[in-house]
Amino acid sequence: MNKKTLLIVLTILNFVVLLGQLWPEEAPPFASTVNILFLVFSLLFFIGELVRKPKQ
Repeated sequence: MNKKTLLIVLTILNFVVLLGQLWPEEAPPFASTVNILFLVFSLLFFIGELVRKPKQ
């Protein structure tokens, strides 16, 4: 998966998480799963960016 695709997926998950926080009564039953997935994928992405060697 390339970086742009990963960022699009994380943005969509972030949007769903934000909507769940703004309107919790309208949150779908799978909202907690989406929250956890977003946090895990974001953490992996950030760790990957920190570990990656800069291109020269």
